Amino acid sequence: MPRLAPSPLHLAETERSQLEQVVKRHSTPQQIALRASIILLADEGLNHRDIGRELNISRDMARLWRNRWFELSQKDIPVLERLVDAPRPGGPATFSLEQILQLFAIACEKPETYGRPISHWTSRELADEMIKQGIVERISPRHVGRLMDEADLKPHQSQYWLNPPPTLNSTKRSKTSVRFT
Repeated sequence: MPRLAPSPLHLAETERSQLEQVVKRHSTPQQIALRASIILLADEGLNHRDIGRELNISRDMARLWRNRWFELSQKDIPVLERLVDAPRPGGPATFSLEQILQLFAIACEKPETYGRPISHWTSRELADEMIKQGIVERISPRHVGRLMDEADLKPHQSQYWLNPPPTLNSTKRSKTSVRFT
């Protein structure tokens, strides 16, 4: 039974040199360098199985990036942009960076500043305050908690990390001595 060989890949000299530079550069992300290596080995005439063995990846990954290279090279896209991930599906971010920073600013203030009769912020109170101030139309307390966790902010410990513990002033120390008998 005849073996199906992948379509041969022929790189222009400029493409080859750019890919080699990408692989050799220390600041190149590993995914991009691996993809460039796949294309370089495909240009040398290796099939998907050989590329997979050489780079310790699956045949499917070698096939994916060879096929993607063919697709994008016909569209005259620059070499580096051909190695980048395709856009992923999903909705855009719900909250802007400015809205998130406003949440952090509120969390760093005392609740009394906003007329809240509580001693420490909770996720629910922060969500309510953001809605009250018109920063967002709606936000769940759970999402507020996730944002606070990502930023490693703990508003319930605001007294702890905003204000240092009081120290004893040397002039106010008690001068009583203790006698042990």
